[in-house]
Amino acid sequence: MKEFETNIATVDGDMDTFVCHPDEGGPFPAVIMYMDAPGIREELRDMARRIGTAGYYVILPNLYYRWGREDNYGFERARIREDENELQKMFDLMNAATTEKIVADTRPMIDFIANDAEAKKGPLGAVGYCMSGKYIVGIGAAYPAEFAALASYYGVGIQTEEANSPHLDAHKITAELYLAFAEEDVYVPPPLLKSIPEEMEKAGINCRVEMYPGTGHGFAFPQRPAYHKQAAERHWERMLSLFERNLKS
Repeated sequence: MKEFETNIATVDGDMDTFVCHPDEGGPFPAVIMYMDAPGIREELRDMARRIGTAGYYVILPNLYYRWGREDNYGFERARIREDENELQKMFDLMNAATTEKIVADTRPMIDFIANDAEAKKGPLGAVGYCMSGKYIVGIGAAYPAEFAALASYYGVGIQTEEANSPHLDAHKITAELYLAFAEEDVYVPPPLLKSIPEEMEKAGINCRVEMYPGTGHGFAFPQRPAYHKQAAERHWERMLSLFERNLKS
């Protein structure tokens, strides 16, 4: 594997970004990995590497770059599960990283990929976790010509009561979209588990919605208490087959 850290210039500053891809055989189809609420950490870089070893050029941007860099976000990640104040600080930051901001940040990411010879020309893929579910739907609607494969795992904010809810623009998506949810998730309660598939069907897009039995929010992350090995491996299977179908053919 080759990997490096770089800065991608946006209208709001430099977005620190991790990049990885295989040593040989390039150029490679490109995938953007959108982080979860706790922010950039080695656990996420390892997951980006796993995608990379399957034959992809992967970028993992720090979506909190406007407010800080890794481990300097204004909350203590190690304490968010035991300290409600630290958890609320994380939620405040997560809410500040609006879909509109991340959709705007995605344009320079697309341009960065287009200018790297190690990245194959052609359609892009993206995967998002937790808070990034809404971003996955948002970027698919905003950049239908660029993205061919989109995956979200236990994504939050996909359907809300707000006038700018991401699901309202889902009909603009031309990519194959995969939405996976945990069976028991306080952030995506049963009414949403029922309505999101209905809304995606109404949108008339190529979308599969799947619920993973016996899981909770965060089941794919190996360092989370919610980690569920069988479900995590299914998550890799679904994701990589999605990318294979749409990015390597």
